[in-house]
Amino acid sequence: MEITSTTNETTTTLALDGWLDTSTAPILSAEIEKLDPDCEQLILDFTDLEYISSAGLRVLVTAHKTMHGNLTVTNSSPEVMQVLHMTGFDKRINLA
Repeated sequence: MEITSTTNETTTTLALDGWLDTSTAPILSAEIEKLDPDCEQLILDFTDLEYISSAGLRVLVTAHKTMHGNLTVTNSSPEVMQVLHMTGFDKRINLA
């Protein structure tokens, strides 16, 4: 998985490319841990995310807590969106 990070003032966008699974979830966790303390909004761009596993969902939970709810997931594929709906994440995190 590749992660591209861009920051605009107090908003950081992390664009994910590939699979978010057991082997790559720690990479995303590390990126989230490196966020500037002044970051007020985190956007995870799933345009090129092909797959998310339970390990990836755990990272989303942690990111949601870290950002005090200021987390938005954008551009999910129908397959990833189905996982987010089935697990109830669509009711807890912002989906755009």
